[in-house]
Amino acid sequence: MKIATWNVNSAKVRLPHLLEWLKRDAPKIVLLQEIKCVDEAFPAIEIGDLGYNVVTHGQKTYNGVAILSRYPLDDVRRGVPGNEDDPQARYIEAVASLPPNISKTGAVRVASVYVPNGSTADDPDKFPYKLRFLERFTVHMKTLLSYDEMLAVGGDYNIAPADKDVFSPKAWEGSVLTHDEVRRAFRRLQNLGLLDAFRLVHPELEIFSWWDYRAGAFDRNEGLRIDHVLLSPQAADKLTAAFIETSLRAKERASDHTPVIVELAV
Repeated sequence: MKIATWNVNSAKVRLPHLLEWLKRDAPKIVLLQEIKCVDEAFPAIEIGDLGYNVVTHGQKTYNGVAILSRYPLDDVRRGVPGNEDDPQARYIEAVASLPPNISKTGAVRVASVYVPNGSTADDPDKFPYKLRFLERFTVHMKTLLSYDEMLAVGGDYNIAPADKDVFSPKAWEGSVLTHDEVRRAFRRLQNLGLLDAFRLVHPELEIFSWWDYRAGAFDRNEGLRIDHVLLSPQAADKLTAAFIETSLRAKERASDHTPVIVELAV
């Protein structure tokens, strides 16, 4: 079973790429970020025609997350508990029920998260908001891990966990993507028991999931690995592969992110 996460940077603009990729690779579950539209404007019909169930937590122009699943989706939650009044649509989770003919595990809980960027480390509003979001998110992850079930939480975390996840650690030192505070927040998630699927398979490989649009960053491979799929131990036990699909970043009018994909032998 392939589970993918992708910050599409506008579902409408990237729809041709998204549909082509869904047809070609046929991931069973896709976790999208930055859909940048309200729920009613999301291209659910076009995606549904490919056999996907769709749930969204949209927002006009900015943010927005979605889950696409070949399996039925239940127990849908929109927003991180503890801040239900937050106008920014950054989190959605659901339980995907797996058919008994392909799985003995019954179900997998999945979530799509779009962690705030934070702007700059000295921004008086956006960087503290990022840290508060991560605190609430961590509390919720602790709750989900207590369910003792398969869990996959994919998204744009806006965190490069280590220097090997950055093309030039010196150039990015102290940025909101590599700041000590956000890296500590990522480690707190790992200390709860969530496992970085890509690093489980590729402990030292230097490959990125995001490249700036400016100055030919993709052509020079000047990127960062800030998109991750974190797994509960129960899901990690089923992990067979993890990779980053860089080809989609090379397309015209591409998202600045590319999909991160894991495979579970459920």
